[in-house]
Amino acid sequence: MTTATALDASPAVARFRAGGVIPAHPLALTSDRRLDERRQRALGRYQVESGALGLAVAVHSTQFAIHDSHQYLLEPVLTLTADVAREYPAENPLLVAGITGPIRQAVREAELAASLGYDLVLLSPYGVGEASEDDLIERAAAVAAVLPVIGFYLQPAVGGTRLSRSFWERLAALPNVVGIKIAPFDRYATLDVIQGVARSDRADEVALYTGNDDHIVMDLLTSFPAQTAGGETRQMEIVGGLLGQWAVWVGGAVETLALARRAKQGDGEALEALLRINPALTDANGVIFDAANGFAGCIPGIHEILRRQGLLENLVFLDEREGLSPGQAEEIDRIWTAYPDLRDDKFIAENLDRWLA
Repeated sequence: MTTATALDASPAVARFRAGGVIPAHPLALTSDRRLDERRQRALGRYQVESGALGLAVAVHSTQFAIHDSHQYLLEPVLTLTADVAREYPAENPLLVAGITGPIRQAVREAELAASLGYDLVLLSPYGVGEASEDDLIERAAAVAAVLPVIGFYLQPAVGGTRLSRSFWERLAALPNVVGIKIAPFDRYATLDVIQGVARSDRADEVALYTGNDDHIVMDLLTSFPAQTAGGETRQMEIVGGLLGQWAVWVGGAVETLALARRAKQGDGEALEALLRINPALTDANGVIFDAANGFAGCIPGIHEILRRQGLLENLVFLDEREGLSPGQAEEIDRIWTAYPDLRDDKFIAENLDRWLA
């Protein structure tokens, strides 16, 4: 078996640690709930050509039900996304596979991802039942023996659970844990992750990515003071994002991260631009993710944006009960008109036929 040290030292991990935009990958289905390979490929091509560092597939925005054994979709979708990535040898997009379930399932899924050429796994708490923090640490260590692991603080509204600051310190200390997606949608919980990682002697080896779709700009812009185990203060930075919101309008996401980097270096114009983007993006995300209804329409909201732009053909999901919430379509109409600068309609229109070919 490849050692954790060798995995941890890979060029892919170095690129991940440097930071970037990693969009979550939606799932394209036909009207009879079969994989729509043509549009699935188009989604990957769109994200890579928009400037994404990598592609994250089989994650929450891909629909966690893809991991259910009766769906028979996990391997085909992972395979197809890996095929799309190989179309871009110059960009060489990172491949991130979402991993779920208890230890045996999680290790099995990680081994599948490794066999298909994936670089990293995003280890989700989905499907672990009443697992304790000790159980989750044991599971992470087992998966990290297969591929480098990105930890995942998932918000409780969509299946996550509250985790302690000490949990994040222990997770960061594991060899081959190379990053954490911070997505509790909670400022206090976000600080728990940052403070926990800062206390680990591997803090410099664990890249922090925002998954707080409601707080993207400020997460990227902020330097967080945190205390080390020795009591010293260090500045912790969020170096990129792995986000469902970034499944849409990907070019704008790339520009947002570039502006944040410039602003941190003292560029006043970049800071002013970000302060204009911040409320618009948060408002748009609240609508797309359906915050008004406890995020019930989160995945349908992403799909509706992509449907309007022509990348998706329908609003069909693995769970036939899933769909836009009452009034959500009208709210999407509002943000569509209010924030044209967030959208990338022209870029998609110019390339859609080629991506679908």
